[in-house]
Amino acid sequence: MSRPVIGIIGGSHLINDQYVVLGAGQINAQAVSEVSGGLPMIVATDPRIVSVEELLGLCDGFLFTGARPNVHPEEYGEDATEAHGDFDRDRDRISLPLIRACIARGQPIMGICRGFQEVNVAMGGTLHPEIRDLPGRDNHRMPPDGTLEEKFALRHEVRFAEGGPFERLLGARSVMTNTLHGQGIKSAGSRVVIDGYAPDGTAEAIYIADAPGFTMSVQWHPEWQAHADPVSRPLFEAFGDACRAWAAGGLRRAG
Repeated sequence: MSRPVIGIIGGSHLINDQYVVLGAGQINAQAVSEVSGGLPMIVATDPRIVSVEELLGLCDGFLFTGARPNVHPEEYGEDATEAHGDFDRDRDRISLPLIRACIARGQPIMGICRGFQEVNVAMGGTLHPEIRDLPGRDNHRMPPDGTLEEKFALRHEVRFAEGGPFERLLGARSVMTNTLHGQGIKSAGSRVVIDGYAPDGTAEAIYIADAPGFTMSVQWHPEWQAHADPVSRPLFEAFGDACRAWAAGGLRRAG
């Protein structure tokens, strides 16, 4: 049986302040290939190049990755400020309608960091521009110095709802995760269920209520060493199972 095609939604960045590169991190592709068992396809997130309809017909599932640019606050009815950082409007124009279409169709999706935030915004939710500026919240950003191993090190607990899909999948009420994000959920979108929180109250795990397909998304970065991590591996395996089910003509409900 051929591998399911999993579209990896990355973004754009500049080289030498001139040349636009469209791409996604290598570790995302490795996690999709090695753990999900899928054929990774990095998507050019530019509506002048590819359409949502073409992507839906080409891929069996989609991984919405983390990225430095944030979702533009216009997408949730707010004005941009300096705290919102950089943006990638082309990715917004592909990812948000693609998420809504996949949820409606039952086509599997998994969001990571910015992708997690995209799922919330696509469903009508809002975001805090900077978590660390909120009273009582911790700094969830990536450490500025150190090796990749140090930057992706486990830094805080995530506690899941009793009996929820994350507890059932991972076999634990709480796990330790890395944290490399600045923004976070302010208000949950329609049907967005927050199933896991960091100790400071930051939303860390979500799914879409009554969705016909896989929709589990996380604020941390499970792609880092996903093959060896006891939390990351089940997430990517379950996502891969859902993509294979879609490719075979069936649906697999998360949880």
